Amino acid sequence: MKNQTKAIHTPFARKDPFGAISMPVYNTVAYEFDDAQEMSDAFCYRKLSPDYSRAENPTVDYFEDKVKAITGAHDVIALNSGMAAISNIFLALTAIGKNIVSSRHMFGNTYALINGSMKRFGVTAKLCDLTNLDEVEQTIDENSCCIFLETLTNPQLEVADLHGLAEIAHRHHIPLIADSTMIPFTENHLKDLGVDIEVLSSTKYISGGATSLGGLIIDYGTVKDFNLVIRREMLLSFGAYMTPQVAYMQTMGLENLNARYRLQSSNALELAKRLREVPQIKRVNYVGLEDNPYHELAVKQFGPTAGCMLTIDLESKEACYRWLNNLKLVRRATNLFDNKTLAIHTASTIFGGFSDELRRSMDLRDTTIRLSVGLEDVDDILADMKQAFE
Repeated sequence: MKNQTKAIHTPFARKDPFGAISMPVYNTVAYEFDDAQEMSDAFCYRKLSPDYSRAENPTVDYFEDKVKAITGAHDVIALNSGMAAISNIFLALTAIGKNIVSSRHMFGNTYALINGSMKRFGVTAKLCDLTNLDEVEQTIDENSCCIFLETLTNPQLEVADLHGLAEIAHRHHIPLIADSTMIPFTENHLKDLGVDIEVLSSTKYISGGATSLGGLIIDYGTVKDFNLVIRREMLLSFGAYMTPQVAYMQTMGLENLNARYRLQSSNALELAKRLREVPQIKRVNYVGLEDNPYHELAVKQFGPTAGCMLTIDLESKEACYRWLNNLKLVRRATNLFDNKTLAIHTASTIFGGFSDELRRSMDLRDTTIRLSVGLEDVDDILADMKQAFE
């Protein structure tokens, strides 16, 4: 069965008493049991049954089951944001004295988490060039607990060799964790490339139109008892479980994701090609372009589509600001993969609190604008971008 069909026809865990064909929103905190023994069995994990919605809810369970059916995962855990998902993974895998091997190329909040917040827990970061496998091998030591990367870095759009990284990680008996937010999990099978745990912001593609915040941990079952630590410790201790209202909206979003992604990714490729012809644009970065240095590897790992984010470079920061201020159709906003096309100057916003030296080390330029391509007609998107130069 194809992923699109699985996304729509995942069966309910239990038959709905009224025959509903869409999972209802179970807007409840607690659940009644028939007797004391059944209640004890649920609380002590002898029986799979919700007991309290901080850690389990039927509406959220169904959303997780859909993702599990599509990915073939051992378990899927839905949380209330992408950052909550990443944080819970690190809290489950790390301990005082451990380190996380990663890159300087990543989303600003993730960088701050790894290099700042985790230090409070006695966990350090060891940053290296993840596209250089020899350097990765030399960076790992006896205290390394995982390799973490973004499959397409945000906003540098760098692609690392997942299979090569997985071989190194597994040789050192640590997991490879991949943030796959940039290209939907419906488009590839990262498990086949050796990824142990996949994490993503479901706020992006899945929510559909930026309707809700969410995050997913996709556990492929290769890290012993990892899902049990998340479900029986992290969810109960930190309370970051997804709400049923969000799970319902993102279930609907997952069902129509394929239709939206086909148009958005097509728009992104066409826009990238046509923006190259605009003289004021000095550089267009999109891995879907055949002459992009990461194109071949991206196709091999992720399939024929390259996601819906690209970047352009203008002559100066001032030129970027003027262009952004002149946009009429494209929105000045920070999200990714909204139905609407969005533009942002990342160096002064997402990474605005970072020092100039740190931004340079992360290859972040003042001349770069990040574009998230939406569902509008590509001619209208391009026309607005061109008029913004006038």
